[in-house]
Amino acid sequence: MNKTIKVLFDEDQHECLNPPPDDGSLAYKNFRNRFKIRNNRVRSIIESSEQLEGEDYFHACIMFLHGDNTEDFWQAYIYGLKSIDLKYEKAKRFAASAYDKWLMYQGRPQKFGLQYVPDGVKLRLWDIETTTTDAEREKWDVPPIKKLNEIVEEANKKYNVSSISMETKPQWLKDAIKRWNGEN
Repeated sequence: MNKTIKVLFDEDQHECLNPPPDDGSLAYKNFRNRFKIRNNRVRSIIESSEQLEGEDYFHACIMFLHGDNTEDFWQAYIYGLKSIDLKYEKAKRFAASAYDKWLMYQGRPQKFGLQYVPDGVKLRLWDIETTTTDAEREKWDVPPIKKLNEIVEEANKKYNVSSISMETKPQWLKDAIKRWNGEN
């Protein structure tokens, strides 16, 4: 395992457990900037190293999942696939999550069902491609759709998301909320 990537990964995980509120404050901007700096460092290590293991790519996958744009999520997906290719099976669900997030940030339905979003009232699963089966999800260590819905319901019992300002949310989410409200 690459020690520098592991240290950066541990820093990433610590910050994810202690984030400032997403309120546009300087603290939040600095928080997001530290993610970018760490991710750039990891990308540089990966590009210049030949002796990396599946766990290194797994750590990179998770770190890039914490990005904020489609390029970051696609990179997370690529790192997840490389980790799997190097026999680090734990990366499957994270690679699937990165792929779902990449699709979601484009306003497209997700494949596996691992992404959920606030809709102004509660959390809900982002739209899911109807052709993906639970058998396919299982190959990627993703729970069946029924369980994914239960996970979102449990999250809604723990967290009150009705106070989240939807004003600062991306346009793809605002458009989806309008569409979902029209479906009700």
